[in-house]
Amino acid sequence: MSTRLGSRSLLSSALVRLLAGLGALGALFFATAGTVHYWQAWLWMATLFLSLAVLTLYLLRSAPDLLERRMRLRESAGRQRAVIGLSALVFLVAFAIPGFDYRYHWSHAPVAVVLLADAVVLAGFVLYWLVLRENRYAARTIAVDAGQKVITTGPYSMVRHPMYLAMTLLLCASPLALGSYWGVLPMLALPALLAVRIGHEEQLLQRELPGYREYMLGTRYRLFPGVW
Repeated sequence: MSTRLGSRSLLSSALVRLLAGLGALGALFFATAGTVHYWQAWLWMATLFLSLAVLTLYLLRSAPDLLERRMRLRESAGRQRAVIGLSALVFLVAFAIPGFDYRYHWSHAPVAVVLLADAVVLAGFVLYWLVLRENRYAARTIAVDAGQKVITTGPYSMVRHPMYLAMTLLLCASPLALGSYWGVLPMLALPALLAVRIGHEEQLLQRELPGYREYMLGTRYRLFPGVW
């Protein structure tokens, strides 16, 4: 992807995926809410789009190989495909509830709570960016690439899986950013699903990534500092 044409192709593919994903989420939000006058959804999507667009341009310029790696989606292990399938179901429910909540007034998060939750979403993106800046092998799929090394600096000095921590912050705050308390409930299943994924991932890393066992001894916590 070092040629100009390759960079343009990579950028186009990334932006198409981003816009398609946001379009699908927008359709879900406004269909369940029964209106496009759902300002919490517009604000959340704007936060998501701007954050991802800036991150995509940053990766395209500084680490196109990492951007390409992040676009690989298919897991080889059946257990991981099952975890991803269950996660997709959790996300669908958790993102559908806020729209219905908005329509039927089951709960109502105040403006201050919505804005604070959007700030947490943004903080999750900042942590996500810090992880990618530190680890050029941070793929979406579980694998060990040739030349990969154990990363022990930056967010990796606090927990062994800071990218999952970033996604937990981002996703668990999202229902509140959408104005719904009830939407938080299904999203609470996310840490349990991540625990299954982390267990399988660490088995592979101990087996195939030199130095990972020693890193586990020095960095005690997997996901939440001081907890687990």
